[in-house]
Amino acid sequence: MANQVTRIFVEKRPGFDIEAQQMLSDLQENLGLRNITELRLFNRYDISGLSQDELAKAKKIIFSEPNADRIYDETIPEMDGCKSFAMEYLPGQYDQRADSAAQCAQLLTQGERPQVLTARVICLFGNVSDDDLQRVQHYIINPVESRLASGE
Repeated sequence: MANQVTRIFVEKRPGFDIEAQQMLSDLQENLGLRNITELRLFNRYDISGLSQDELAKAKKIIFSEPNADRIYDETIPEMDGCKSFAMEYLPGQYDQRADSAAQCAQLLTQGERPQVLTARVICLFGNVSDDDLQRVQHYIINPVESRLASGE
């Protein structure tokens, strides 16, 4: 069923997770949130318009780099002590990651261009209060281009 929406999450493996480490350092330095001890960053893709075979190929060559990334189908792994949120572009804002992935998938399949929507999921670890979580959200999400994304 090619018009079914499939959700995958992609996370850089330890050692390749430079963006997550920089974000953690930024929050610790600029917001003084030293109680955040770890940060994991996932790219969420909602994909429709690909067959299961096409999606299986695309996961390995378009949505991830097998040696640097971990791929999770439908949900991220259960993580104790994680406070998380997802952010996405506002409707009408250009999402380069989604556009590039859709273009590459179309080149791969030589067929119709699939629909790709992206979001970023940020998981914070440590003694993180609800207030800390809100401060991080306000710091990271630029309301001109992005918003909190639902888990749906």
